[in-house]
Amino acid sequence: LAVPDHNVPTTARVDADGHLLAITDSQSSAQIAALRGNAPQFGIRYIDTADREQGIVHVVGPEQGFSLPGATIVCGDSHTACHGGIGALAFGIGTTEVEHVLATQTLLLRQSKTMEVRVEGDLQPGITPKDLILHIVGVIGTAGGTGYVIEYRGKAFEEMSIEGRLTVCNMSIEGGARAGLVAPDEKTFEYVKGRPYAPKGAEWDKAVAWWRSLATDPGATFDKSVVINAADIETTVTWGTSPEDTAAIGGYVPAPESFADPSKQQAVKVSLDYMGLTPGTKLTDVEVQNVFIGSCTNSRIEDIRAAAAILKGRKKADNVKWAIVVPGSGLVKEQAEAEGLDKIITDAGLEWREPGCSACLAMNPDKVPPGERCASTSNRNFTGRQGPGSRTHLMSPAMAAAAAITGRLTDVRELTGQ
Repeated sequence: LAVPDHNVPTTARVDADGHLLAITDSQSSAQIAALRGNAPQFGIRYIDTADREQGIVHVVGPEQGFSLPGATIVCGDSHTACHGGIGALAFGIGTTEVEHVLATQTLLLRQSKTMEVRVEGDLQPGITPKDLILHIVGVIGTAGGTGYVIEYRGKAFEEMSIEGRLTVCNMSIEGGARAGLVAPDEKTFEYVKGRPYAPKGAEWDKAVAWWRSLATDPGATFDKSVVINAADIETTVTWGTSPEDTAAIGGYVPAPESFADPSKQQAVKVSLDYMGLTPGTKLTDVEVQNVFIGSCTNSRIEDIRAAAAILKGRKKADNVKWAIVVPGSGLVKEQAEAEGLDKIITDAGLEWREPGCSACLAMNPDKVPPGERCASTSNRNFTGRQGPGSRTHLMSPAMAAAAAITGRLTDVRELTGQ
């Protein structure tokens, strides 16, 4: 399956006559033209930029039923772990490896070790899958999962929707893991059933019987186990330039000396200098000038609904210069518009865009200006990730919507009364 996403503009794709508009960036245009020509030659389905199914590959795969429980899925993108939310073993590979897989359907790998992340108990009201995975990455660090495949276990994940599980598994790589997954269950089967690439008829019954056998055996041991109390998880944001730089929204910007490791102290010092933050500053006092709701982490219909619920009847703060909501696929866009969510978003003063990776990374026109902050639902807050000099704060769609309304990092529960 081939779909352009990273460097596709999220502005209008076709003119008044329905003809494809040219992509002005020559490199992006050449890449998409090559994909458009090469994929069909080799029997690979290509979803073009104006097709209604087009979108971010990690949204399109599950949506089309291309991603299935028990499958081994590879893609030339590090966030391929996302498909683990369906119960697949999914991970990103490099360009040379992509070529090898296409030629041979094989890949030489060192077997990963097993890691359990178990969240015990009930999440507090208003805590989302994005808060949960940000908290997990903050606990284990960006190297905590190196060499492992993570299985997310416990009541929080069992009760979570499939779209929520996709969000969690998406950021496994931010914790250093090769992949992350949730065992497939009845929710998974219900989600997959009837999708275009899903098995049909007798093949469906056969597939489900096998999928039911995939869950980890009771009493199984893991090479590494991390246990987290769900009650400890708050609405969470990042403050630095690493996904492990997380804090509860009610907290403060930390001081470098509050970390025991000298190398981390130095990293925090550099990070705070880049982010323009002073230790001891309340996170809720940090203003933002930009808001991005989208990416393969948070651009599905549940994410758009969550953002719209906060935006409804409210207006964007005057100090927020640029705020965009980018659906993860054309099908998500259609559904959101059928539910009237696009009007809620635009009435609040935010832009409603075409599907694509957008401002998650600086590979298309959607960039955050140098020195400005962005409340972002994406997955990485590296230096320059959203554009040269950009300053990224990661959070959930509801939290990003709250930041758009207040013009600063905000605990969304202040607006919802939770």
